[in-house]
Amino acid sequence: MVNGLRVAVIIGSTRQGRAGGAIGQWFTAHARRRDDVEVAVLDLVDFAFPARYPDEPTPAMRRFAAAVERAEAFVVVTPEYNRSFPASLKQAIDAAYDEWHAKPVGFVSYGLHSYGTCAVEALRGVFAELHTVTVRDVVGIDLLVDAERRTESQARAATALLDQLVWWGMALREARARRPYVT
Repeated sequence: MVNGLRVAVIIGSTRQGRAGGAIGQWFTAHARRRDDVEVAVLDLVDFAFPARYPDEPTPAMRRFAAAVERAEAFVVVTPEYNRSFPASLKQAIDAAYDEWHAKPVGFVSYGLHSYGTCAVEALRGVFAELHTVTVRDVVGIDLLVDAERRTESQARAATALLDQLVWWGMALREARARRPYVT
C-alpha cells in the first residue's frame, strides 16, 4: 500500500524486568509483515516524563505528543497491575490531548490469569474521553502460560486486531481529510 496507516505501538510498562518489551517487539514484528501499515514504536522507557505535571510541557512530553500527532492509529501494549494499567502509561497518555482525537486504538495486554483484561477495560474509558475509537478485538497474553512464547492463537488475534485497526484508521483518515474533527 502506498500510504500505509501510520501505527504507533506504545509499550506502556517501564518496570525493571518487564515482559512488555518482548511482547511489544513480537507484536511490532507481526505488524511489520503487513503492507498496509507503517509501524513506529513508542517505548515509554525512552521518555523521561516528570514526576509531577508541570505548568509547561517538558521536552519529553512535547516529543511524545508530536509522535501521537504523527500517528493515525495506536496499539497499546499494557500489563495489568492491580486490576488496571500502569501509572507510566496514564502519564504518557495525559502528555497529549487533541493529538489523540478521531483515531483508533487497539490493545495487546498481559497479566497473570486475566490476560490483562481489566487494564484494557480501564483504558477504554480513558480513550473514550480522548475522542478515540477503541477496536473490539484484543491480544491477551497469560504470563503463567505464555511467558516465553507467542501462540498461533495470539498471532490470529493480532491479525484480527490489525485488520480492525486498519479499517477504522483508513475510515477516520478519510473523514479527517474531508472535515476537521471537532470536540
